Amino acid sequence: MVRFSKPLSKRIKIYESQKKLEYIPTKSTYQVLSADVSNKHGFNTHGVIFDELHTQPNRKLYDVMVQGSGDARMQPLYFLITTAGNNTESICYEVHQKALDIMEGRKHDSTFYPVIFGAGVDEDWTDPEVWKKANPSLGETIGIDKVEAACESARQNPGEENAFRQLRLNQWVKQSIRWMPMEKWDACAFPVDPEELEGRVCYGGLDLSSTTDLTCFCLVFPPEDESEPYYILPYYWLPEETLPLRVNRDHVPYDVWEWQGYIQTTEGNVVYYGFIEKFIESLGEKYNIREIAFDRWGAIQMVQNLEGMGFTVVPMGQGFASMSPPTKELMKLSMIVYGYTWLAIFHR
Repeated sequence: MVRFSKPLSKRIKIYESQKKLEYIPTKSTYQVLSADVSNKHGFNTHGVIFDELHTQPNRKLYDVMVQGSGDARMQPLYFLITTAGNNTESICYEVHQKALDIMEGRKHDSTFYPVIFGAGVDEDWTDPEVWKKANPSLGETIGIDKVEAACESARQNPGEENAFRQLRLNQWVKQSIRWMPMEKWDACAFPVDPEELEGRVCYGGLDLSSTTDLTCFCLVFPPEDESEPYYILPYYWLPEETLPLRVNRDHVPYDVWEWQGYIQTTEGNVVYYGFIEKFIESLGEKYNIREIAFDRWGAIQMVQNLEGMGFTVVPMGQGFASMSPPTKELMKLSMIVYGYTWLAIFHR
């Protein structure tokens, strides 16, 4: 294009061997880069166009080009362009999930603008209306007859189905759908009055952290009759001093959640276990806590302290054998059965 345009030829110099264009008046360059990470450090970029992110074998090049390469610029821009992939452990899937979380309000990042044209994982890949979601110019730049022919071929040859769904509909065909369908989980959230549960039998679950994770304590109240759901009262803690850092790092509004009362903070830069012990002790005065299951990591001292308060504590492993049966049961309880929600999550 440059060679066939006299105005461009006067202003742009081509470096064929380096796959680079230089804009002569400002010495700015536009260059195609290889996937080799070793020689990409230290770039001072105005912009990065990262095409077909799903083909990246790991996140190294992504981190080098996106994390800090444009910090010296006033308004660096990064364009991440891709079709869906088939590796749910990839950096592309990570970015895809972040985009979905931002679009659905679970995360906030004012510097990240997500746009996704694609069919949902549960949508019918043979439906022409679904095709339009992934191909907004269908019938204009892309002939619908071509998509119809590809769909019919995929119907008759099952081996082509995944390729059709991935490349034509932008579906993550091999992704294990989120373990918990969010619409099912959200349906479990309705007001629960903790005062009405006072004195009832319940069971606790304790998962400790120090600085990087949330510390969590949950109370589960079994139903007293067949028409009643399970009630859950969750409590979460973070170190107060690390709250701003975590908001910026995770792009999760922990500060808003604290203000809303969904999480609590403890003084200092690590979770203060003494505060949590007293909090659990106060819960034991309200509710009939039969047992408290705990993750063994870092819990020895707290377990001894809780036992000293009169609680029965039992270890709970975090491996497949320990977690698989209860998580399957949780999934079952979260489903809508005969018009009832069998799991009720307390929210303020």
